[in-house]
Amino acid sequence: MAKVLNFIDTTTRDGSQSNWAAGMPVGMMEAVLEDIDKAGFRSLCCPLMQLQFKKVVRDLKEDPWAMARMFAEKAPRTKKGCILQPSLWPFDIVNFNREAVELFTRKLAEMGALQRVQITGNVMGHKHYHWFVPFLKKLGLEVAFALCYYISPRHTDDYYAEKTRMMVDYGADVMYLKDAGGLLDIDNVRRVYNIMKANSGNLLTEIHSHCTTGLADPVYVEAMKLGCDGFHVALPPLAEGAAQPSVFNVAENARALGYEVNLDLERLQHVSDKLYCMAREAGLPTFGPTRYKVAQYKHRIPGGVISNFTHQLKELHLENRVDEVIEEVVRVCAETGEPHMITPYSQFVVTQAAINVALGERYKIVIDEFIQFAMGNYSEDSGYLEMDQNLKDYFLSLPRAKELAAKTKAQEEEQNKPLSEFRKQFGENLSDEEFLLRYIMNGTKEIDVMREATRERPWRTFSCVDSPILDLINNLGKQEHVTQVQVQYGSKALVLKRQSN
Repeated sequence: MAKVLNFIDTTTRDGSQSNWAAGMPVGMMEAVLEDIDKAGFRSLCCPLMQLQFKKVVRDLKEDPWAMARMFAEKAPRTKKGCILQPSLWPFDIVNFNREAVELFTRKLAEMGALQRVQITGNVMGHKHYHWFVPFLKKLGLEVAFALCYYISPRHTDDYYAEKTRMMVDYGADVMYLKDAGGLLDIDNVRRVYNIMKANSGNLLTEIHSHCTTGLADPVYVEAMKLGCDGFHVALPPLAEGAAQPSVFNVAENARALGYEVNLDLERLQHVSDKLYCMAREAGLPTFGPTRYKVAQYKHRIPGGVISNFTHQLKELHLENRVDEVIEEVVRVCAETGEPHMITPYSQFVVTQAAINVALGERYKIVIDEFIQFAMGNYSEDSGYLEMDQNLKDYFLSLPRAKELAAKTKAQEEEQNKPLSEFRKQFGENLSDEEFLLRYIMNGTKEIDVMREATRERPWRTFSCVDSPILDLINNLGKQEHVTQVQVQYGSKALVLKRQSN
């Protein structure tokens, strides 16, 4: 009997983040989610992490809690997951309130929007896993630990073996090999996957890669041959480009190798067609297969950061200096100990590189996160121990370093502070959802703008202009003076009447 492969859909989360700078409108997600839910995926990776909440409020000006409830309602069949760390990052990676972390996660689970948590196990250190993983298990959530692949002198075979065993010991239900930069090739997927599998016992294994080098599809094929159980894929136009491989190509390759694919590909093709249509309506770009790019192995900027990076450079009017910033990224990486180019470190490196280029003077301004990096606040997994000593000394000599050291010490005392103290700051009579939103957004200013934008409806809806009759009926329905519509086709007629109030 052929082995059945599992598929994890990343369309609304990593597909959107990688190809549309996390700019997929919530109404577009709503338009396709029911069909994605019925297609047979083992899990959906959803945009429910705090970073996405900030994006939805700040840029899309839509309500993230309404989005979370929509995921629970529209996708009841499929296990929904997201990436969560034991913090409310990105704004308090170093120091955070544990009760706030637990409350945020619990709310998502209680509303039915979260059944699985993905943890990047060898990026942020593990000093909080001893309480975070048991807390997730108590909520009944599946815990999927990611062994994150990278190329540096410290990422050895022994390193990957040790980190896999650590994640298993902490209570992983699933282990997956995560390749945020699309750096895996066939030789290295053989090497690292086999290390992960040998040290994870009988746990389910998955693979997650990006198409930034054009090698993700052959890497997935090799992973199938090695016995991998699950594959992270996306639907075009949110597949390929800088995102995950297309579900259609991965499924076709799997069947050619004799594996069973229990996906409703006809339904998914309909969804993909609709996404292309809505992308045109929203003016969002579409992508095809990515060609092999040697430069990716030089700068190693991950797929989930590239689109945000280019988007932000346009806002800074630096779009004509992208190549300069990328060269500076390489230099910053080398000087700061080759931090793993994955969230959050990739954002630190790219931001600092852009500042260096924009000001024309390297490290004239140093972002707080890099000063904290030099202080060792991000653990040994960050790579700070290999940082250039002269640069580290310079960062630590800055006046801001003393301020951050004092702030860090004060914030450490707040990690176990009762949540009631924070409620006094943001409002004692708030609902949990409203309190958490203000906590994440650090106030109400941006929330107020979002509320004004969503006063009439929670998000923009999409008609999909490739369905002209439906689009015509929808537009006629908005005309108050039109009370009846009749569509005639030969001897057949369809009559629609406006319902009287």
